Amino acid sequence: MRLGVLDVGSNTVNLLVVDARRGGHPTPMSSTKATLRLAETIDSSGKITRRWADKLIATIDEFATIAVSSGCAELMAFATSAVRDATNAEEVLARVRAETGVDLQVLGGVDESRLTFLAVRRWYGWSAGRILNLDIGGGSLELSSGVDEEPEVALSLPLGAGRLTREWLPDDPPGRRRVAMLRDWLDTELADAAATVLKAGSPELAVATSKTFRSLARLTGAAPSAAGPRVKRTLTASGLRQLISFISRMTTADRAELEGVSAERAPQIVAGALVAEASMRALSLETVEICPWALREGLILRKLDSEADGNALVETSMRDAGSQVVDRTAVDRSRGDKR
Repeated sequence: MRLGVLDVGSNTVNLLVVDARRGGHPTPMSSTKATLRLAETIDSSGKITRRWADKLIATIDEFATIAVSSGCAELMAFATSAVRDATNAEEVLARVRAETGVDLQVLGGVDESRLTFLAVRRWYGWSAGRILNLDIGGGSLELSSGVDEEPEVALSLPLGAGRLTREWLPDDPPGRRRVAMLRDWLDTELADAAATVLKAGSPELAVATSKTFRSLARLTGAAPSAAGPRVKRTLTASGLRQLISFISRMTTADRAELEGVSAERAPQIVAGALVAEASMRALSLETVEICPWALREGLILRKLDSEADGNALVETSMRDAGSQVVDRTAVDRSRGDKR
């Protein structure tokens, strides 16, 4: 089955096209990305402005067309913290549905954490024992821990790299004082969450997902993406501390020249590094292993599982949490209805 996964994040809109089947390894066929920096467009009243809603709708419309031309049987479309936090989210979602035929669903932070954990568990398998996973997005930080496919603890905190850059590091470069202040604040903010995660049990494997962690690992010497997803990559706390002292003195333009740092990630990589460092410190982790699978793969795996079991994609546990994971959209039908 060919599936499309459309992910509206704080910084980018991504379309991943995969060939997937129950019990098989999802095979990526193509990936398309547009940088919107949606979280930065929210106005003082908390709304996504009409101009940027128009851009989002145009991008989704374009990507839905790509999904159809790529042969996708279905498109799973979801949005994370930027849309989730907007005060006019329902209005924007209604416009997306009316103008593109795509039923864009908002994914709750806890469900982000759960689905990402599922992907990590499938990647490493049962032999990994208790896994602790960290994921840094543009708007939030997700923490999860467990021995099964459903984590015992799944948390989402408003500590994303983009959010903290806007709120704490407005200068370029950010300056030692602001970096030190953010470090201290993060230690306080993470204390209770870390205690909750560690109460579930000590991890046998500590894992990190997301583009932020992949970039940080690359900057500290991990293999480039060209080496493939199965090459082991790690990030150490000591390497991270050294990296922060280096990149926090650089301008955004200079950071964008570093290998492994894209132009859209360069403005927020310092904040991302500080969140990673503080999280590892709070959880007493010296090393994390970088997992190539994350939220999008978790959604694909959950869909395949639910169809094989004859159930709806929304699981009982997630329904009880009060948020819908995703609403499956038949691409051809929805695009046809639009026309």
